[in-house]
Amino acid sequence: MESPGYARRINLMDAALIVVGGIIGGGIFLNPGIAAQRTSSGWVLLGLWVAGGLLTLVGCLCYAELGARRPQAGGSYVYLREAFGKLAGFLFGWTMLLVIYSGSSAAVATIFGSYATSVFGLSPSLVKPLAVGALVFVTGINLFGIRLGAQIQNVFAILKLAAIAVLVVTGLAFAGAGTTQAMAANPTSVTGDLAGALLPVLFAFSGFSYLNNLAGEVRDPQRTLPRALVLGMLIVIAAYVLTNYAYLAVLGHDGLATSQAPAADVMSRVFGAAGAKVIAIGIAVSTLGFCNITLVAGARVLQVMGEDGLFFASVARLHPKHRTPNIALAALSGWAIVLVLLANYGQLLDFAAFGDWAAYAVTIATLFWYRRHVQERPSFVTPAYPLLPLLFLATVIGVVVAYSLSKPLSAAVVCAVVVAGLPVYAVWRRLFSKVAR
Repeated sequence: MESPGYARRINLMDAALIVVGGIIGGGIFLNPGIAAQRTSSGWVLLGLWVAGGLLTLVGCLCYAELGARRPQAGGSYVYLREAFGKLAGFLFGWTMLLVIYSGSSAAVATIFGSYATSVFGLSPSLVKPLAVGALVFVTGINLFGIRLGAQIQNVFAILKLAAIAVLVVTGLAFAGAGTTQAMAANPTSVTGDLAGALLPVLFAFSGFSYLNNLAGEVRDPQRTLPRALVLGMLIVIAAYVLTNYAYLAVLGHDGLATSQAPAADVMSRVFGAAGAKVIAIGIAVSTLGFCNITLVAGARVLQVMGEDGLFFASVARLHPKHRTPNIALAALSGWAIVLVLLANYGQLLDFAAFGDWAAYAVTIATLFWYRRHVQERPSFVTPAYPLLPLLFLATVIGVVVAYSLSKPLSAAVVCAVVVAGLPVYAVWRRLFSKVAR
């Protein structure tokens, strides 16, 4: 019996909050301190967050056109398969499964475990078990249909925005509580490293592409996808810029540059231990929402690969009632759990970050193929083509190269995973005749 197709039950608000939830994970609560170390003043720091947001908005506009052209499940996998062939699609899906989405989920689930143990005063030995429990929890709630999953994701997204709002209000209400003025220059800071400062900023903005993987479940996708991508991105830009101002207002640039946990430092500076505990709960909720989106989006890629004969046929099946790829979801979640148990947070983050941005580069390249080879005009086109896509592509390539130089071992591991996919694909073609030759 043929499996039913996906049900289009995601509306505009759901889709916009998926964009928000896919971007806001743990980065905004950790990365601003790193960026502050590499800038000379609050003005420069805020300027970088605005620039990073606008650049990512360009990426959203490119993905909006790709989604309008192919409003179906699978996202980047579908675009790469169609533009550059099944091998390109397979290598993306292979790396997504082994490193990118699974690694991102595992890393952020580990953040959840760390904050949960901190909030409740538990033993650090429980970090990994709690991370595994978080992955099992978010997997379970998505086994019963995208509508339920979207509603719970909306709650996660709203709670994480509420946590950011608490930070912002604290910063604005208690501006000057730090030892320096919020926007003053920091004479002890390293200057001239704007490229290095941009790296943690852009990594905090990654995750905007997850909605495209769910395009097969979005209502009126040609209209909804572009609107949701732009709306969600604008919300994130505003949240990130205001949050950084809150950090600066309370800690000052120098204090932010030396902070390992700026959100907790802001809240504890103003409200004491109770404030730090409140924001820790907010961060834990934020990480749950991110893991939820990552696993759901990745499962759709595996499901489409199964339909194409590029993965096990069982993962292509949708639940007859809930119309969800439950086997694919369990497979991705299971591998993420393995990564939690085998690797530490730093390793997981490095692998996932490099793979994620490399995938953005090759995906944006498909836009040029579509413009050249597909004559039909989609309902949304990227403005200022080809300048904006070229700008985004050049910047992403620069980020990937810079990250490779700073983390050569992590880059080498991800590249090795991609290369290992070549013989796997060759064997798969030989064993399964369904794969197009």
